[in-house]
Amino acid sequence: MQSSIEDTHCGAAPETGASSLGLLARLYPEIQVAGFARNDQHVVFFTQVNALLEPHMTVLDFGAGRGSSAEWPIPFKRRLLDLKGKCAKVVGFDVDSAIYGNPQLDEAILGAVGEPLPFPDAHFDVIVSRATFEHIADPVACARELGRVLKPGGWLCAWTPSRWGIVGLGANLVPNRLHASVLRHLEPTRKDQDVFPTVYKMNTGAALRRLFPETAFRHATYAFSGPPSYHANRLWLARLWQLYELFMPPPARKMLHIFIQKR
Repeated sequence: MQSSIEDTHCGAAPETGASSLGLLARLYPEIQVAGFARNDQHVVFFTQVNALLEPHMTVLDFGAGRGSSAEWPIPFKRRLLDLKGKCAKVVGFDVDSAIYGNPQLDEAILGAVGEPLPFPDAHFDVIVSRATFEHIADPVACARELGRVLKPGGWLCAWTPSRWGIVGLGANLVPNRLHASVLRHLEPTRKDQDVFPTVYKMNTGAALRRLFPETAFRHATYAFSGPPSYHANRLWLARLWQLYELFMPPPARKMLHIFIQKR
């Protein structure tokens, strides 16, 4: 899967091109050092994911997709998002056959929408999901299956746009059939093959607490903004988004960094 209007519908650049990095460097001069800003969403989120990993662990990459981050030009970010070799095994699951070309997996499993996950109970130490929750049409079944295959004490870690952030609002206002064409203007580096329909049923704190009740799960989810995205390489638009995010309350920030531990 791995796609939305933030990581395919409206916002988390798969990896920005040279012109976009040059523009953002005017807002975040540290980009000139290693290619990313101090508040880069992927760096912040996956630094925490990496901190959870231990050599003996088995990890599920839920909605693994084709592994588009392996194509990113910034070496540090490629290494950070690639969990293979940092734990005993990374198993990828997706409903798209593109998963078979994902180089960041030890094992690729193709499933079908609506079917249970093909794994035993309490099988995974960590579940990671990037830009997938916004595509889940049946959140109750999905949450039930993710909770079932996660070990007690294990963590579910998901990076996804917030329903009430600018990315989520934009994705919900623009019909799914137009997402790809809109992104060609706002995010020229986005590939059409990485754009999927979105529903945003697992993308608020309240929804997550209903789906993963606190009697069985511990929540450490937080909202995050990061650098402006979908600025069409216009400095004035990037500054406008930066100002907008500065004054937004947490529920309206762009991203959710979801961390949920099974009790």
